[in-house]
Amino acid sequence: MSDNTSVRAGSHGVSRRGFIAGTGSLLGAAALAGRAPAAQARTASIVSGAHVPALVIGTGYGGSVAALRLAQAGVDVHMIEMGRAWDTPGSDGKIFCNTREPDYRSYWLRTRTKAPLNYFLGFPIDRDIPRYTGILDAEEFGGITVYQGRGVGGGSLVNGGMAVTPRRENFAAVLPSVNAAEMYDVYYPRANAGLGVGLIDPAWFDTTACYQYGRVGRKHAQRSGFPFVFVPDVYDWDYMKQEAAGTVPKSALAGEILYGNNHGKKSLQQTYLARARATGRVAVSPLHRVTSVAPAGGRYAVTIEQLDDTGGVTATKTVTADRVFFAAGSVGTSKLLVKLKATGVLPHLNDEVGKGWGDNGNVMCGRANHMWDATGSLQSAIPCCGIDNWAAGGAFAEVAPLPTGIETYASFYLSITRNPHRAQFSWNAAAGRVELNWQTAWKQPSIDMAKTIFDKINAKEGTIYRTDLFGVYKIWGDHLTYHPLGGAVLGRVTDGYGRLAGYPGLYVIDGALIPGNTTVNPFVTITALAERNIEKIIATDL
Repeated sequence: MSDNTSVRAGSHGVSRRGFIAGTGSLLGAAALAGRAPAAQARTASIVSGAHVPALVIGTGYGGSVAALRLAQAGVDVHMIEMGRAWDTPGSDGKIFCNTREPDYRSYWLRTRTKAPLNYFLGFPIDRDIPRYTGILDAEEFGGITVYQGRGVGGGSLVNGGMAVTPRRENFAAVLPSVNAAEMYDVYYPRANAGLGVGLIDPAWFDTTACYQYGRVGRKHAQRSGFPFVFVPDVYDWDYMKQEAAGTVPKSALAGEILYGNNHGKKSLQQTYLARARATGRVAVSPLHRVTSVAPAGGRYAVTIEQLDDTGGVTATKTVTADRVFFAAGSVGTSKLLVKLKATGVLPHLNDEVGKGWGDNGNVMCGRANHMWDATGSLQSAIPCCGIDNWAAGGAFAEVAPLPTGIETYASFYLSITRNPHRAQFSWNAAAGRVELNWQTAWKQPSIDMAKTIFDKINAKEGTIYRTDLFGVYKIWGDHLTYHPLGGAVLGRVTDGYGRLAGYPGLYVIDGALIPGNTTVNPFVTITALAERNIEKIIATDL
């Protein structure tokens, strides 16, 4: 393929303008016109002065596991969620907006979209949107943008659902202090069952139009001698078959991924959280943000801000809890703990707080294929396969979709790599905020590891890297992570089960416990570790 991507695009009947229009809508281009709706009903706002036996900060994977198991053990739980409930349709009749047409629902308190892939043919495609408590947070630090889900269900709302258990031989590098036999015999199976994990039907994969891009990825991987693997997911594969048959509303086949999925994906709302709420012991307060957790006579006083649709604070509440579980995600938990230690609220937290943070080695790239390797105009937004070169090159690459609705002749990949760099959160007293010292240059090892796959494929296929997806003549998406991990590392900031040192009744139970890398997509490991830890906590602390 020629280096002149625009000439190539034009030669196949799609103009430069047409390419930008088609992909721009997917990746954050056009905001729907109109105002954001009136404030949604709040399902269970906690009242100031309340006392709860267990308060869980966050409703993602770790928090949902904790809430369910505590409730099953007879403990009343209140969950505090900064994002929305995402249970009310908008004016279009849908809860979540389409990835191709991001509107006010797409981003958390931004006035302009910040899509992970935000260029096409070298042109920026982000556009203005109304400020709103949307579903995807693109939180910017000095050297990296961290994408996080905002809403009841956390990251499960916005990820691709790739539910990967690490290879057992790699586990010692992920959580060296945890018994691998217990994890693989008990807690990984328990997590996979609770999450509703399943595998695509390989025969259907081989024939359906919506995974032509995956079959091209498989062919190129295998021709270069790389192991190609099908990856489990939490999507309802029967539903996707019906989408392809045209018998149900389209979701994965309508490009729904970044900003929520309206039908087929089994997010935590459909799995752990649904079961937790069914116990009758779990309440959730959406649009509430915890700002402080302070000791209070054998309990903890928790300060909470209630938010409106534009992020404004409408009320400040103080409640007490016997036990508090930090489950606000790697970034949210780490930022809160670092602030509380530095400002003297929790001064006995040890000096490991905020350390050991990593990006799971995330880096993205695209390859420009020949015209005989079309990847398909219809692409399922749910990835289901990958290239495993972890042992030889330190990289596992998802074969990712580009569901633009037009033919792009592009193969797109998100790589997870063995990046050794770890960053630290720290409190900037002058600015009154927590900062992260990640450096963009630290992505170079990830690029080098990803190149062990894609340099070889390009050489074999006679293809080149796309240079128009992340900027002008920029090959690598080295500016972001989807998989933040660490900051309150197990066995350093906590004991071996997530108990915070120096503060009985305070626990960390999310991805902040994992030191920076899981070798694969992390949410199954976060879930399994939470299952392990909460079982021990219930057995010994309650």
